[in-house]
Amino acid sequence: MTRTNGRSQDEMRPAQITRNYTKNALGSVLMEAGDTIVLCTASSDDRVPFHLRGKNQGWITGEYSMLPGSTQIRSSREAARGRQGGRTLEIQRLIGRSLRSCVALDQLGERTITIDCDVLQADGGTRCASITGGYVALVDAINQLIKRGDITTNPVLHQVAAVSVGIVNDAICLDIDYSEDQFAQTDMNFVMTDHGEIVEVQGTAEGKVFTLDQLNEMANVARSGVFQLTELQKQALST
Repeated sequence: MTRTNGRSQDEMRPAQITRNYTKNALGSVLMEAGDTIVLCTASSDDRVPFHLRGKNQGWITGEYSMLPGSTQIRSSREAARGRQGGRTLEIQRLIGRSLRSCVALDQLGERTITIDCDVLQADGGTRCASITGGYVALVDAINQLIKRGDITTNPVLHQVAAVSVGIVNDAICLDIDYSEDQFAQTDMNFVMTDHGEIVEVQGTAEGKVFTLDQLNEMANVARSGVFQLTELQKQALST
């Protein structure tokens, strides 16, 4: 199969992570995956949700937004509409769950780290880019808290990244972009650690059902993509 962008079926889009993109947040990352660009910033607040008060445990949460100019047709700001849409709520909950999985929350103290993911340009895989870039912003924020003496022990347990896999024209394709996603028979998102362990899987048969063998093949293809992304994270954090 020849993909519309010329990639092979198991080939990732070019990706780049730029740290310290803005100066005020504890962690700030520009995550680029092909033509998808997401700004991920991490901020810390000395408060936790009500159910965690007094338990000496921290929290990590995510917020997600598609900026009006991120797609070809302008979408209005959700703040102007007075409420967030179901897709936004679902994605930011995924971001929060994914990033909490890689941190020992009982070592954060009673503080909340918020990862804000603002999509500047969308071409598929925005939630995956948010998680992958959000991890780097989170690590930078935690390192700043350690440097300030707010945290005494590094609570990061492992890396986490995410990638999409789809079945397009009966072929399993890694890291699908929007041109492929809109015609995909199956659309999956895999969140994994740098050891290949699964954090979360989201998927649906949009045009045609898929088999367990295909699911396993998609998971293996996704793992190869996640390994590339976690290596990119390591390289970015080493500079």
